[in-house]
Amino acid sequence: MTNPDFNPWIFALLCDSDMKRRDDTGTWSHRDGRPFSKEEQALADRATRTELEELSAQHKRYMKYVQAIHDAPDAMQRFLAPFMRQLTEKKLGKAIDLMSKDELAEFNRLLALADERIRPFTPYAF
Repeated sequence: MTNPDFNPWIFALLCDSDMKRRDDTGTWSHRDGRPFSKEEQALADRATRTELEELSAQHKRYMKYVQAIHDAPDAMQRFLAPFMRQLTEKKLGKAIDLMSKDELAEFNRLLALADERIRPFTPYAF
């Protein structure tokens, strides 16, 4: 059953908004800088509390994702440090040989984060 207080079109529009009213048009803008049309602004102005709460929740998850991407290189260094201290020959392949299955999974997760470009905020992705 659908929630009558939640319009996916309004929600998608909110996700693509900067939510700052422009002086020249009196509307918000899309994230790419295009001003909202009057129809889009009227739709955004009808946003319910439910839609705004969901936007806030998804944006918080997105910001956590962005922080994880930014922190990945340092997290990788901290993760590898104990393995490297055990080695006389400081090579990544040798450190990987010391890892358990779970540690290897964590290494691969951090490596993927360190290599990932930050995706843009999009509705329902976070």
